[in-house]
Amino acid sequence: MRKPIFTGVCTALVTPFWGGSVNYPMLEQLLKRQLEAGIEAVVLCGTTGESPTLTDSEKIEIFRRAKQYVGDECKILAGTGSNNTEHAVILSKAAEAAGADGLLVVTPYYNKATSEGLLAHYSAIAGAVHIPVIAYNVPSRTGVDIPVEVYACLAKIPNLAGVKEASNDIRKIAKIRANCPPDFAVWSGNDDQIAAVMALGGQGVVSVLSNVAPLETQALAQAALSGDFDTAADLQLRMLPLIEALFSEVNPIPVKAAMKLIGYDCGGCRLPLTPISRENFEKLQTLLQK
Repeated sequence: MRKPIFTGVCTALVTPFWGGSVNYPMLEQLLKRQLEAGIEAVVLCGTTGESPTLTDSEKIEIFRRAKQYVGDECKILAGTGSNNTEHAVILSKAAEAAGADGLLVVTPYYNKATSEGLLAHYSAIAGAVHIPVIAYNVPSRTGVDIPVEVYACLAKIPNLAGVKEASNDIRKIAKIRANCPPDFAVWSGNDDQIAAVMALGGQGVVSVLSNVAPLETQALAQAALSGDFDTAADLQLRMLPLIEALFSEVNPIPVKAAMKLIGYDCGGCRLPLTPISRENFEKLQTLLQK
């Protein structure tokens, strides 16, 4: 039986910038805050970390420095997805060499692989490394929705640890749980569905919310893990206005604005992402003041 690489909360961490470069001192501050909240894992250089506008050398240095900082206190999951399988394999091997504990690999985007292509893509990446690989399904960004039958095949790959499911289809979570072995983990990819996904057997969440509210997100997930779904549901509903505000514009535009509001200036986003609108900024400000 495979053990999940993490349970509860994995924070999809923002990438802090200063000028045109990665702000490594701020990265350490962000990691320290996650450790203090008891977060088990962080994703670096994922969607929230602005992976499309980071160079491979920046990514590898982020993985290396982060793992050096957290040591064994926290799992480092490296975002190494690409729509070019060869590139994903090269970056995944480099991430493993840099100390990453696991990989988060988004489906190939734009060229939109078939079911056979998805199996070949993930098989090639998982076969090239010795660390766990988590598939990332986010059809709204990639144009690809991994079929449940493909999950059943992926579950046979020993180090294919599970999936971050962000399809917004709660019925699909039930189908994955029904058609895949129990050690094929499912994590919510949506902060507004943490309690619901975990009620269906999910292991936790890969969260944007926990950048801003790590303690509250951790409390929600831990309540669900312990079977206290009354508390989990209450926390989920209480956090909903903030979650909606954090997705009022394309992620990570709002969360970077929120981080600055709570005292962690992570800089702006790299183009083509632009600053948050004044209206949405004021909504965030009001919610965070509460």
